[in-house]
Amino acid sequence: MKKLILGCAAAPLIFAANALAQNDAPTRQDRALAAGYKAMFTCSATFNGGKTPEQIAQDELNNIYGDYSAAMAEVPEAEIDAAKQMVSVSFADDMPPRLSVWREHLGCTALPQGATFEEAKHLPRVKLKAPKIDPAELAWPMGDRLPNAPLPSGIKSEDLDAAVEKAFQSGFGGATSAVLIVQNGRIIAEKYKDGFDKDTSQRTWSVAKSIAASVIGAAQQDGILDVKDKAGLEAWSRKGDPRAEITVENLLQMASGLNSDPAGNRTDNVYFGGGLVVQNASKNPLEAPPGARWRYANNDTMLAMRSLREAMGNDKKYFAYPFKALFHKIGMYDTNPEMDWGGDFVMSSQVWTTARDLARLGTLYLNDGVWEGERVLPEGWANYVAAPAPAQPENRLGELASEPGRGYGVQFWRYENYPGVPNDTYAALGNRGQFLIIIPSRQTVIVRRGYDWRGNYFDGPAFTAAILETLE
Repeated sequence: MKKLILGCAAAPLIFAANALAQNDAPTRQDRALAAGYKAMFTCSATFNGGKTPEQIAQDELNNIYGDYSAAMAEVPEAEIDAAKQMVSVSFADDMPPRLSVWREHLGCTALPQGATFEEAKHLPRVKLKAPKIDPAELAWPMGDRLPNAPLPSGIKSEDLDAAVEKAFQSGFGGATSAVLIVQNGRIIAEKYKDGFDKDTSQRTWSVAKSIAASVIGAAQQDGILDVKDKAGLEAWSRKGDPRAEITVENLLQMASGLNSDPAGNRTDNVYFGGGLVVQNASKNPLEAPPGARWRYANNDTMLAMRSLREAMGNDKKYFAYPFKALFHKIGMYDTNPEMDWGGDFVMSSQVWTTARDLARLGTLYLNDGVWEGERVLPEGWANYVAAPAPAQPENRLGELASEPGRGYGVQFWRYENYPGVPNDTYAALGNRGQFLIIIPSRQTVIVRRGYDWRGNYFDGPAFTAAILETLE
């Protein structure tokens, strides 16, 4: 099979690893990370998203701030091997190229530095039964067939269309790729940018954190774990390790107390560096009492999923669990949760999915975790994830609590005191403008996907208020 070449060497990129000073020459390791980024994002966008090299250069590898743009300029184009379902990017003459390999359902995985394609045979895989139904023939929300009937009379259709169009014209900021609105279980608006449609998958970025909380909610419903219990990680099992006191709930509420400098903590070694979750996310020391301090951390989400894996004690079942317990139960057949090469899901960021699949998840929450008569999430789970966690972001405390802002629940953000936005609104939010906004009092779900960049972000609360005004 002929290899495809993706030219994007000059594109500025996000890198959250140890920042390279703009005036410093890239080191070999800088180039290795840059090559890993290009390989990973090209692989996922190609094999999960079905995107062309031109689309990838424009969307995935463009308009993203980055400390490593100099390193990116020094690594060559990505090579896409369709036969091997692999992408490679060289970074040094005396080392194998950085590799990212795709598998069905599980998406792409970054192989460790120095690995060759021979090592790909050791990657985790999962076998799942094909759906018994054709989504195109089944009615929404389980399928994709929409009703051929006018919208309810209470909807101001022209105003709704205008608000959606405004999003695509950067009227709310950012670069919008998809908007989907659901009210009372029905899709009432749906639009995509040129070259995209309902089947186009994008990276969720941190919306994946809310997906992870949903998988853990399903596990609680199934009796596999209880979020109030200690995480029980083997990495913290040595006698005298104070991290053993951290609960799953502490992790889900971003209140583990673990060091995560800088805020958000830098997880590039896992995301595209070929590092393992179990080696990277569990190594930080405790610097605050568990549950007492809020600090946004990718590691906390990855460790919560690691806790589920260890609680299950069966990798074959664990690899299939998100699909069997959640995704495929509610029609999310276009969702690919990616993992590291050791078999840990990287659900702090690396899930690829469609706007419709996110809308299905939001609809599940509006129904308090019940889907077509079956309870998928525990009773009250929707209220649980949306309720304010005991520890909150600093700008949501004290005198500022009455100001518009974002509070935190359980891997979901809370929209608080925004004009025109009900205070029961909660949202899954991700980098580059990924929004899944849930408004229970209005029985409305808003999905917005994008390719925003620093200094030009989408205004989610303003868009929410504009949409809701058309639905009154």
